Amino acid sequence: MRPHPSPRHALIAVLAATVLATGATAAVAAPAGPARVQHGTLRPLVDLSAQRVLVADEVAAAKWGTDSPIDDPAREREVLEAVARQAEELGADPVATSRIFRDQIEASKVVQRGLYSRWDADPAQAPTERPDLGRVRLEINRINGELVRAIADSAAVRESPSCVGHLAAGAAAVVHGRHLDPLHTVALGRSLPSVCGRGAP
Repeated sequence: MRPHPSPRHALIAVLAATVLATGATAAVAAPAGPARVQHGTLRPLVDLSAQRVLVADEVAAAKWGTDSPIDDPAREREVLEAVARQAEELGADPVATSRIFRDQIEASKVVQRGLYSRWDADPAQAPTERPDLGRVRLEINRINGELVRAIADSAAVRESPSCVGHLAAGAAAVVHGRHLDPLHTVALGRSLPSVCGRGAP
């Protein structure tokens, strides 16, 4: 069983979810001076997390009505091993990268479960075409590679005391820019708790 998140990680999740839900303009504003550079290093990471959350719609549509489960430990292990290798190749921290990607995986499940519940309640909303899961996973792999690089590039700000504020600001900006609905906003918030700090895996 995975340990409970630390109070700091819980704070990040609550803060991000609150900012995303309210769209607080104060959080969207980029800080002045040197901090502006730090803000810029987190928004790409958050935006890639949002892309991954949005692709989960296609994953759900591909699995809907099949024997493919939402929880897929073998696929999850494959993803975590791949991103850890990519992090090492970039000279980045594979432990931190894997920790962040565990949250990315859980965020995808939030979307899939949410859509399944919606489609169960109203079959008229269910997809009428099934995307090719192999093709969808190629797109996820592409996003994963870019996300690993964004994690590596943002190491300094992720380990800084101001990370939580920059993360919330970047998240609010991405939700606004991508017009995320409540389900995908919640999922994006679920993808963020491990971004700040090193911590334990």
